[in-house]
Amino acid sequence: MSEKSGSLSITSENIFPVIKKWLYSDHDIFYRELISNACDAITKLSKLAMMGECELPADYKGKVSVEVDPEKKTIQISDNGIGMTEDEVDKYINQIAFSGATDFLSKYKDKGNDDQIIGHFGLGFYSAFMVADQVYIDTLSYKEGATPVHWECDGGTDYTLSDGDKTEVGTTITLFLNDDCLEFANEYKAREVIEKYCSFMPTEIYLTKADAPTEYEEIDPDDKRDTDTVVEEIHKEAEYEDKKKDDGTTEKVLKTPAKDKLKIIKRPVPINDIHPLWTKTPSECTEEEYKEFYRKVFMDYRDPLFWIHLNMDYPFNLKGIIYFPKINSEYDSIEGKIKLYNNQVFVADNIKEVIPEYFMLLKGVIDCPDLPLNVSRSALQNDGFVAKIRDYISKKVADKLIGMEKTEKDTYEKYWDDISPFIKYGCLKDEKFCDKMNDYILFKDINDKYVTLPELLEKDAKKDVEKTEEKKDDAKDNEPIKEEDKTAIYYVTDKAQQGQYIDMFKSNGMDAVILDRTIDTSFITQLEHRNQHYRFLRIDADISKALSEEMDPKELEDEQKTLEEIFKNELKKDDLTIKVEKLKTEDIAAVIGRDENMRRMNDMMKMYNLNGGDMSEFSGPETLVLNVTHPLVKYLNEHKDSENAGLIAHQLYDLAELSNQPLSPAEMSEFIRRSNQIMELLTK
Repeated sequence: MSEKSGSLSITSENIFPVIKKWLYSDHDIFYRELISNACDAITKLSKLAMMGECELPADYKGKVSVEVDPEKKTIQISDNGIGMTEDEVDKYINQIAFSGATDFLSKYKDKGNDDQIIGHFGLGFYSAFMVADQVYIDTLSYKEGATPVHWECDGGTDYTLSDGDKTEVGTTITLFLNDDCLEFANEYKAREVIEKYCSFMPTEIYLTKADAPTEYEEIDPDDKRDTDTVVEEIHKEAEYEDKKKDDGTTEKVLKTPAKDKLKIIKRPVPINDIHPLWTKTPSECTEEEYKEFYRKVFMDYRDPLFWIHLNMDYPFNLKGIIYFPKINSEYDSIEGKIKLYNNQVFVADNIKEVIPEYFMLLKGVIDCPDLPLNVSRSALQNDGFVAKIRDYISKKVADKLIGMEKTEKDTYEKYWDDISPFIKYGCLKDEKFCDKMNDYILFKDINDKYVTLPELLEKDAKKDVEKTEEKKDDAKDNEPIKEEDKTAIYYVTDKAQQGQYIDMFKSNGMDAVILDRTIDTSFITQLEHRNQHYRFLRIDADISKALSEEMDPKELEDEQKTLEEIFKNELKKDDLTIKVEKLKTEDIAAVIGRDENMRRMNDMMKMYNLNGGDMSEFSGPETLVLNVTHPLVKYLNEHKDSENAGLIAHQLYDLAELSNQPLSPAEMSEFIRRSNQIMELLTK
């Protein structure tokens, strides 16, 4: 054909500035766009061959080759796919086709938010102009008698189209990089970017550096392939080593037998895995393959706890693998990452709309060809469709967890401490998820056993539940259940700090659960709202009801009056309540009780660091419960006028406080001084 010149068929000359500045947020994206186009060309040719519309050589194998040349400042991306005729180049390259071009440009040419740009796929090729001053296309169509085509454009709207010299079917795109983007012609940078975007594309991708020295490798003759280029046949003689015998002499022992080798030009190794694990069925995948895939994709040396293989064909196509990572601390959870793919083409590390918020703590890959992405693939367009995907993922995770609890209880318990933050966060964020998981949430009790909420209620409060249910039946509609009528579930927030309370519970055959994570305060509050017939109480919240024997208050009137006077005078704490009771544990002199609601408010204030970090005024009222049968309490009751009564009273209070929470620095110094004083009295 004769050389042809013209202008790209668009309605504004501002298309390239828009593409360069606003269409893609990252310039390295051009690798993804051009390589995925090359993969598409190979896929199209293979489909035509399957339909009998063309014939491929018996040894045909689709591949994409990327060659970087830092000296010439060029990148070449070649494929052996379908190729293009002159008419097809004119149609697909010269006519930048998308709906409403004028409206598109007028709406977005002055805006920098690429998430707002909406259009159709097809502009990917033009991402090349983000990094190149000039771009060549050399292509030869698969069609019989096709003429090779050469196309040039310098980033403006003018192009040149002429006969080319390409002899093999396929397309080669040559980018002449601008000075700001020369790094992309560096072999290591190119590998980094291609691995980021193209690690799992469905066609093998090979990366080479122009004029790189030839590399070689040695193989066994039996491993030779028809495609290998043999450089040299090598015979390696046997190797021996000296070995000392029992009699002190040495003998020659065969170390390596003689063998023949072939020196060949090093076989090219694709940069990508064309059959990623998520494209297979779970029955095809081994446990080690799942773990290896996790380590490779997320660069995490720790094995995941377990995983969920997603595979859905209707009403949308979705595949993927979600991993539950092992967490060493609460702060690790923020490092979750979901990689999103579209037909094995990387789209983003986290497009938040696709994943329920609470699963952003997890790690995984999701491939959904049906995703309604915008032209730059950087944002989603259909909230209704995306919501269905989100619900599906949430349901699959819940089904997996429930199945484990029912059929693999030991495994579920083993993983619980690590996965509980995910599940609790999910329950806080998603009512449907919480409804499904409500009866399968585990609680670890003070005896290191795991129980579900129904088991806990049945085990610890069966009678109370029955009474509560009766009262619920008798109550009027919408009438709230009184706090005293709710079943109490006791919990511990710090096993070491609250050890005395735990011992008291154990000695009295009572149980409590461990809730020691930051999220637990919000979590149990939400559970109480959803399940009105029970309430959570920290182990120090209701000492009188939980650990005291029933007595007529009149029997302790004198002791109450005497001891209250001693402690009030000594401690001078207006918000301290003194209660004299008969504790079931005889060797405990005094314990501190704290109002549950006030303490939770205090915890929330601390969590959000309100009041400038000074939490003293939010500590809430305390109740000091004195055990009337303990010798020290008896002594104070009988010797209220003793010169040491105040000393002993203050020491008893501090000991009770220490078993509840740490003393302030000033209180601890005073406690030590007072302890020394008491020990001195014992020596007299």
